[in-house]
Amino acid sequence: MQHSLDTTIRLPQPPEDLFPFFSDARNLERITPPELNFSIVAPPRAGIGEGAHIRYRLRLWGIGFGWKTFISDWQPHRHFVDEQISGPFTVWRHRHSLERTDRGTTMHDHVDYALPLSPVGELAHPLVRRQLRRIFAYRHAAMLRLFAPSCADRFVIRFDRESDNRTGTAKKRGGAGSANPFGATE
Repeated sequence: MQHSLDTTIRLPQPPEDLFPFFSDARNLERITPPELNFSIVAPPRAGIGEGAHIRYRLRLWGIGFGWKTFISDWQPHRHFVDEQISGPFTVWRHRHSLERTDRGTTMHDHVDYALPLSPVGELAHPLVRRQLRRIFAYRHAAMLRLFAPSCADRFVIRFDRESDNRTGTAKKRGGAGSANPFGATE
């Protein structure tokens, strides 16, 4: 069974100022929760662009695994798509879109994914969905820290057009530079 994940975040910079950040695969490590031990095993040879292959290694629930993706569509300053070649999902297609607004950029992520071992694998979907929500909430809080540190802007995370959509706010907490990666939920 295929599922979807949609997220939206607003950032004050224009797309041409943000896109270079996503053009460097090493920046994925900066916006991924540290407990995942995310690392790039093999970065793209000629940088990120259409056709580039990237190999990662990460740990989830104490299990290490590899993940290999390729960039299937690359439109600088507008969007790009990464698709899983091998990894934990049967399907993983992630479209990152940057839309210019009068206040900067609205970034949309749309992920189509399917779990392995269907239909039995579907039993794990609530757990996977919760983990993906947490990873994307962390990612958005990290992006707000990097690109809008004084902003308490909001982000939205939605699965399968579900009715229990979650909205988060990146709020300062604790010492300088720390942020609540989960935000508030409604």
